[in-house]
Amino acid sequence: RCKNLSVSFWNSYWMLPSDVCGMNCFWEAAFRYDYMKTHPSEKMHLAVVACGERLEETVTMLRSAIIFSIKPLHFHIFAEDQLHESFKDILDEFPYEGKVNYTLYPITFPSESAAEWKKLFKPCASQRLFLPLILKNVDSLLYVDTDILFLRPVDDIWSFLGKFNSTQIAAMAPEHEEPRIGWYNRFARHPYYGVTGINSGVMLMNMTRIRRKYFKNDMTPVRLQWGEILMPLLKKYKLNITWGDQDLLNIMFFHNPESLYVFPCQWNYRPDHCIYGSNCRAAEEEGIFILHGNRGVYHDDKQPTFRAVYDAIKNYSFGDDLVHSLLQPLERELQKTTHTYCGRVYKVFIKQLTKSIRDLYARRSKG
Repeated sequence: RCKNLSVSFWNSYWMLPSDVCGMNCFWEAAFRYDYMKTHPSEKMHLAVVACGERLEETVTMLRSAIIFSIKPLHFHIFAEDQLHESFKDILDEFPYEGKVNYTLYPITFPSESAAEWKKLFKPCASQRLFLPLILKNVDSLLYVDTDILFLRPVDDIWSFLGKFNSTQIAAMAPEHEEPRIGWYNRFARHPYYGVTGINSGVMLMNMTRIRRKYFKNDMTPVRLQWGEILMPLLKKYKLNITWGDQDLLNIMFFHNPESLYVFPCQWNYRPDHCIYGSNCRAAEEEGIFILHGNRGVYHDDKQPTFRAVYDAIKNYSFGDDLVHSLLQPLERELQKTTHTYCGRVYKVFIKQLTKSIRDLYARRSKG
């Protein structure tokens, strides 16, 4: 995948930086190939929850998922009723019939506590907690926030399911790499996972295992299933949690650490990884795999590096040449952001994107 591509094929494209490849790349590619070979027709399920003014942002995320992914995708879109027609109009125009399917769902919470869940943190955010109970026929699922952008195939994070050991039911990235700027380790008034907590903006789930598991907890000596533990957790900690459903997940995996697979920071790269200086070493080495523009940075001028990537994917037209219509214009915009801390490491924003484009053209060249 890295070294044995014909030089003539790449004459019209940029050459990969030498440090992108090597044995790490070889083994990563070997694992990915082996997983796909043993799961050839598997459909990938991706869920998102959209409320308020999140239509455009959600569609841009879905576009980024489609551009590079290999296996078929099924989108599970949970949205307020007034957004459904807009989603249908846009998604029905996507030119990938057969590769992409979608299902729209209303926002729903348990009837006896719906009001309490709705007002927890941001509107609709806690919907993600109930996905294993709603999507009963879905075995595995990748949940992402609306402000996510995929810079490499969804297939690659999906393949982490094959790395789960017998006790692991979900995968997430740490909330922080640097404890000195960590939120949970400095301010949390509740238990949290690991040293700096976990971020739930990108959450890979084996939902069959989640539905079957009995969770240890600090409320009763009796272990509780997913559907039984959520409301008691909220009642106990609702005065102590700041980040809503993410805090509840931290509490849950604090008591059940053996159930979590932790993936590196480049799979959930946020402004905190660069606004105080670069602190995601994996991204420095390999590039950003999934960009997470939390705190609205795609829509203001505070972090122009993040906004440049968002605008580039939003404005890209399916079918256009990815090098000339996406990659090269994006690099020009990123070079204008070097006055910011994130802009100083702008190359990590395009390193993996460059590689993903080349992989895509290599697959096409092989028919």
